[in-house]
Amino acid sequence: MGDTVLRIHFSTEDLLRIRVAAEPDPMWEALLSLHMAQTRQGEPVFGMWRRSLRARPAPRGGLLRALYRPKGYSPDFLTPASPVPDFAAGLELVMSTPKRRLRADLTQLAAEGALPAWVSGIAAGEVEALGRLRAALTNYHANALAPHWPSTRHHVRADRDKRADLAVASGFESVLATLHPTVTWRAPVLDVAYPVDQELCLAGRGLILQPSFFCWHNPITLLNQFDTPVLVYPVDRDPDWALGCCADPDASTRSLTALLGHTRTAVLRAIADRTHLNTTDLARTIGISLAGASQHATVLRNAGLVTTVRHRGSALHRVSARGTALLNRCPGVT
Repeated sequence: MGDTVLRIHFSTEDLLRIRVAAEPDPMWEALLSLHMAQTRQGEPVFGMWRRSLRARPAPRGGLLRALYRPKGYSPDFLTPASPVPDFAAGLELVMSTPKRRLRADLTQLAAEGALPAWVSGIAAGEVEALGRLRAALTNYHANALAPHWPSTRHHVRADRDKRADLAVASGFESVLATLHPTVTWRAPVLDVAYPVDQELCLAGRGLILQPSFFCWHNPITLLNQFDTPVLVYPVDRDPDWALGCCADPDASTRSLTALLGHTRTAVLRAIADRTHLNTTDLARTIGISLAGASQHATVLRNAGLVTTVRHRGSALHRVSARGTALLNRCPGVT
C-alpha cells in the first residue's frame, strides 16, 4: 500500500447496499481511455489500440486533452452518476450538468494547471461551447470505443459474474477484500492506494462497484460524491483483445458473414449486444421464426461462440469469449 490512500468507510447498511455494475459505463470508459490515449502506460495491453487512434486523428482532440488530463483531477461532471445505460444517455447527462457544477469542477481543474480560454465557455454553460464538447466526445466515442464495445462488455460482464459468484459464496466482504491488489479491507474501512489522501464516508448510501476495461493500475472514484458513491476498478483483459484495432470494419463484417452467413452473423451480434437474451427475444430482434432462432443459436453454441443456460423455462444466450474474439478480430483471423 502506498503512502497516500483513499479510505472508504462502511456501515452495516452500506455492506448490504453494495452493487456490482453489470455493464461498462460509457462515460467512465471515455474518461479512462482518454487518459490511456495520452500516456504510454500499459503498452502490451493498449499499445495497438493507441496506434490505431493515431492512424485516425480525430478533430477537436485538443479540446478533450485539455479536459481529460491523464494525471490529477478529472472533472466529476464528465462521469455522471452510475449506472449509465449507453453513450447517448451519458452524453445527455453531461450536457445537462447544472452551471454551478460546471463552474465548480472546472475551477478545481484550473487550480492544477492553466486552461485554454475557451474552457470558460463550458464553465458558463454556453450552448456553443457545450456543443463543441458534444461533437468531440461523439467523434471520439465512434472512433475509439464503439468498435471495441462488444469486447469491453464481455470483459466487464465476466468480471461481474465472478464477483457475483463470490458474493453468493462468501459475502460482499470477500468481494471487497479481493477487489484489487492495491486494496486492503479492514472492516469497516476499505483502503485503496491512491494518488492523494481522500476520505469517503458512505453514510448508508451504499457503493456501486464499477468494473472498467480502460481503468489502469489503481481503482478510481469521484472527488465529490453527490449520489450513490462509485468505485471504478480495472478488470482482467484477454491479451489479444485489440487484434481488430486496425481492421477495416466493412472488411471484417464481410469476412464474418462469409464464415457464418448473414443470418447467423446477425444472431451472434444480437446475442453480443444483449445480456442473457432469450430465444423468443432473439427471434423478434432478428425477425426470424422461433424455430430458426433456436437452430442458429444451437449451431453457434456447438461452435463454442455462445453459451446457453435454462432459467424458468427460457433458454438464455450469452456470447462466449471465443465469440467476442471472433467479432473483434482482423479479417481472416479465426
